[in-house]
Amino acid sequence: MSTRDTTAVDTATAQDAPVGAPRPEVTPPGPWSFPVPTRSTLPNGIEVLTYDIPGQYVVSVRTAIPLPLSAEPREVEGVATVMARLLDEGTAEHSPEEFAELLERKGIALGASVNEAGVGVDLDVPKRRLEEALELLTLAVSEPVFPQSEVDRIRRTRLAEIEQERALAPQRAAREFVATFYDPQDRASRPSAGTAASISALTRQDVVDFHARHIGPQGMTVVVAGDLSDLDVVAMVERTLGGWRAEVEVPAAVPARRAPDAARIVLVDRPGSVQSEVLVGCAGPDRRAEGGWAPYPVLGFIVGGSPNARVDAVLREEKGYTYGIRSVFRPRSSGGLFLTSGSVRADATVESVQLLLEILGSGRDGFGEEEVRAGVDFVSKTAPGRYATADAVADEASSMALEGLTTEFTTRNLEQMRGLEPQELTDAYRRWVQGEWTVVVVGDASTYADAIRALGVGEVSVVPN
Repeated sequence: MSTRDTTAVDTATAQDAPVGAPRPEVTPPGPWSFPVPTRSTLPNGIEVLTYDIPGQYVVSVRTAIPLPLSAEPREVEGVATVMARLLDEGTAEHSPEEFAELLERKGIALGASVNEAGVGVDLDVPKRRLEEALELLTLAVSEPVFPQSEVDRIRRTRLAEIEQERALAPQRAAREFVATFYDPQDRASRPSAGTAASISALTRQDVVDFHARHIGPQGMTVVVAGDLSDLDVVAMVERTLGGWRAEVEVPAAVPARRAPDAARIVLVDRPGSVQSEVLVGCAGPDRRAEGGWAPYPVLGFIVGGSPNARVDAVLREEKGYTYGIRSVFRPRSSGGLFLTSGSVRADATVESVQLLLEILGSGRDGFGEEEVRAGVDFVSKTAPGRYATADAVADEASSMALEGLTTEFTTRNLEQMRGLEPQELTDAYRRWVQGEWTVVVVGDASTYADAIRALGVGEVSVVPN
């Protein structure tokens, strides 16, 4: 239809509408709750959570194995990451090639990851192939063989990643931040996937021993989400993972310690940079925070979670120094961080650091009703969309499990969030933001080091890239 025809139809429709007809009433969305799972515990200790989500015919399976990174031997840190990447590279029954072919033929996407709280092995599979996928998942976690050739390949890949991380300003800033913020004796002060020295020292036997010592069904949670109609999921899991027997160590998580001299500025010198990557942070809460976790996602949004947030309103919209800077409260299993990061024009580095610290400090003066309502509405009312798919539901449930929580926490948190008032947000912000910042800037330090020192906001040191 031409533009002219479309206009004619639109005009006719408007003319046919009754004069003064009432507009449809738009009502606010009602309260939303996270889906409620069915819970079962298998004889070998595995907890099974099933979320029946009609219409989601690709089923998501997530496993959560509690294993703090502090369990890694210091000399081979990164062994957990290498081990996780090798779980689908051959089993006692199948060579790496055979295992890959089986996954592909059955439409199974399988992967593994590691964070500071544990190991996750995940898969997504068409509903009709679920039990076959669980059989392969069981082989992957219980009978990996870690072929020497694959260990060598994964080790080379990780060493290449380390070089790439050093070359990318955001990753380089993050690495320097944890090294500055955390006590140097603490595992949290070093890269979660290992350093060049620890990865180079790692052997196949280290991987084998680490798996045998720590990967087993004790404390493990299996989450299955999707359209589960006509499936006896618990029976499937019991026939597969339920037969796994292994006695392993599950070390207790150790809270990360802040370095005594964390409140300072570190300039990572990268001569010739046309941008500077800035990362500012301080200690933050975990999800069991005094007064509840609900204020903190909202605070992150208000301060630096959107183009309309306080930081971008000045540094992007008013000054034009950046394409965007973001803030987030990032919880760990114990404690957490409040981080603000982004890149700015090199010639605006000094003023950007000064303005950023002033804006972050201004939150201690309070938050207005309008910005609080905008933050609460965005974070709470977008939850149904964020958790609309099976994989998002499974991801949330497995993440909560690694922290010793359930998705009932997610529902309670959203309920608390909807009732937040400005003073509650101000009190929560003041509880953690004390002005003791760890600041990392990656850029051409020779052009602004003296000016940064002249700001008088903390001790300044310069380190090579």
